[in-house]
Amino acid sequence: MAALVPPTPATTPPPAAAPARRTESLRDAYGKTLVELGKEDPTMAVLDADLSGSTRTALFGKQFPDRYFNVGVAEQNMMGIAAGLATGGRCVFASTFAVFAAGLAYNTVRQSLGYNRLNVKVVATHGGLTVGGDGGTHQMLEDVALMRSIPGMSVVVPADAPETAAATRTFHASYGPAYMRLSRESFPVVTDGKFQLGHFGVLRDGKDLTYAANGIMVGRALDAADEMAKSGVDVRVVNCSSMKPFDNHTILRAAQETGAILTMEEHTVLTGLGAAVATATSERYPVPVRRIGTPDLFGESGDPWKLMEKYGLSQERILAESFEMLKLRGTKGREGA
Repeated sequence: MAALVPPTPATTPPPAAAPARRTESLRDAYGKTLVELGKEDPTMAVLDADLSGSTRTALFGKQFPDRYFNVGVAEQNMMGIAAGLATGGRCVFASTFAVFAAGLAYNTVRQSLGYNRLNVKVVATHGGLTVGGDGGTHQMLEDVALMRSIPGMSVVVPADAPETAAATRTFHASYGPAYMRLSRESFPVVTDGKFQLGHFGVLRDGKDLTYAANGIMVGRALDAADEMAKSGVDVRVVNCSSMKPFDNHTILRAAQETGAILTMEEHTVLTGLGAAVATATSERYPVPVRRIGTPDLFGESGDPWKLMEKYGLSQERILAESFEMLKLRGTKGREGA
């Protein structure tokens, strides 16, 4: 059984700190991949709503101006135009900020793209608290829940730039409506760039506790797992980037083998990853589940990383919750270990 409290400081020197992970822009990875796909698929089209520099769709526009459409500040119209192009047989990518793509244009996405099962990929940037100074009006914290609720809509929250590139390619290769949420900030590289819809990657194995995370929180989960290892706690880290289709199998296996799950997301804690994990486990293999995410509040203007700390998405919070979960878990799940 893992230690339930942090050990007293050792007299021997601590191990050397792991080298810092390099950071890369998810938006850059998306824009560059669009250009690569544009060279491979002469029918592909890309749309933007006057934010092409921020979303990085401008890279595609420079290479393929005849297949790129900046519709101006008209997000609902952009989704309608995307629907028309898709009806004509094209694979269409449409981008703007998450608050506009999932919020302002929700009804058009639902009615035109979702209801008609059209081949449009909505890739929304500037999601979550890490929009920072743009404030609570632009810090979209509900988008994953909104998009998951649309029948037939695939939803992805990548952990880093390599996974963003792979998910963009997967979107292009698969038919139907899809939504991907990216951030303004660069993230640490934590994956090998492999991605599969409906499948979660286990980035670190462990038997005492599971961290289930997506987006920026995957890197934080890995860092926290390293810290927990110093206390003798073996933590499994699962990258839950495919929010729909959802990989119930990997979550239930984690529940059975580790006995408790701590979820982490840069999204409202009410309706995102934590809610999905709690639903899956409560219906099939109940174990303690705790959720780290933004509370039932709007965000505010500020430094992105200070906001993450203020709203409880910090390593200190992860570690504190981890030790509480070890107290709750008991021996549930160890039969399958």
